[in-house]
This record gives sequence, C-alpha cells and structure tokens, in this order.
Amino acid sequence: MLLGTLGLGALGVIAAPPLQRGLESFLAGASEKDPTGLTGLLPNGGGFRYYSVASSVPHKNETNYRLTIDGLVDHPRSYTLAELRALPQTRLVHDVQCVTGWRVPGTPFEGVRLSRLLDAAGVRSSAGAIRFTCFDGTYTESLTLRQARRADVLVALRMQDKPLGHNHGGPVRLYVAPMYFYKSAKWLSGITVTEDVRPGYWEDRGYDVDAWVGRSNGRDDAPTS
Repeated sequence: MLLGTLGLGALGVIAAPPLQRGLESFLAGASEKDPTGLTGLLPNGGGFRYYSVASSVPHKNETNYRLTIDGLVDHPRSYTLAELRALPQTRLVHDVQCVTGWRVPGTPFEGVRLSRLLDAAGVRSSAGAIRFTCFDGTYTESLTLRQARRADVLVALRMQDKPLGHNHGGPVRLYVAPMYFYKSAKWLSGITVTEDVRPGYWEDRGYDVDAWVGRSNGRDDAPTS
C-alpha cells in the first residue's frame, strides 16, 4: 500500500502536469477493467493512503505541539493544541480530490477557520499571501491572502469525525476544501504572512500554484469567489 503511493509520488516529481492529466484518464478507465491489478496500489474512493515527502516525520501531541503565526502581522503568537481546540470550530463535508485522480467522497473536516487566526494576528496592509510550513521539515504550501480568508479554508483538528491522526497530518493540518489535496498541507506548524505567494513543495516540481478542483492544471479559469 505504501509502495504504490510512494511510487506515484516519485513519478510526480519527474513530470507533474502531464502525469496529472494522464493518470486521471487512466484511473477513470481502470475502475471498469484492470487486468494488470495496478489500481490496487493506487488511492481510490475507498479511503486514504499514507504519504509523505520526508523520510520520517516526528509525532506531536498535546505536550509538544505548537502552531506559530508570524510574518507581516501585528500580533505574532504561538498556539498550543488545547488553545486551538478552545476556539470556535467549523465542520465542513466535501469530496477530497487528489490531482492524480483519486477521490474520497463526503469527507468531514473540522477545525478553526484560518481567517479567524489571521484576524487575531492583525494582518498588515502590505500582506498579500500566506506561506505554510510543516514539522516534517520539508513540505511547504502557499495561498493568496484572499484565498486564505475563504470560509472553506480550515486549520483542521478533526477528520472523519475523530481527532486528526498522525498518518493524516495530525494533530493539525491545513484543509483547503475547494483545491486539490496537495494544497492541504499535513503536519502544519507555521503560518507566515508574506507580501507575495511563494511556490510550495509541489509547485517547485511543476504543479499549479492555484489548484482549484476542475478549474486549474490546464482546465479552465479559477473561481472568482
């Protein structure tokens, strides 16, 4: 199971955008007939597969987890897990869509709206983007400030109605509901407000910086709202 996912990731590094479109077409047909058995190694609607771009990821819990908010803000601060859980929580249920074609329908996520944390930090007028870092020491992501303030972007603490486990990026991950799942960075540890968007881990390897489901990666225009 892990082997199939890691193999898919390695291919993505070599030829990300062509692979995205080709693999989506492959998976669509493979669901009807797969004489090779290859699709048994790939993520599908039945559930998620563990995947990391780092060789190892430390475990964090209530004792040692911290989420730092800094950069172009008036009130930088660090949140414990208990402090994040004490804030008003929002529950969203959407399909999770990977850019390579697999999908997990109707997946609940629950957490704090990113916009609430940004408001509390006091974002400065010169800000235009957010950069996310992760405690795996490798993965990064970015959103424009406008994207980050959407009501369907969460700092997620729960998934599928239970606390977010380590394999799913816990105890805290980013969840960007309207975008492909590579934007929803796992093992979130830092939110830095910046002037401009800085491409993240997969964007540096050919993926789109804007990742609207069905509306990016060469498909059509991004939504305006």
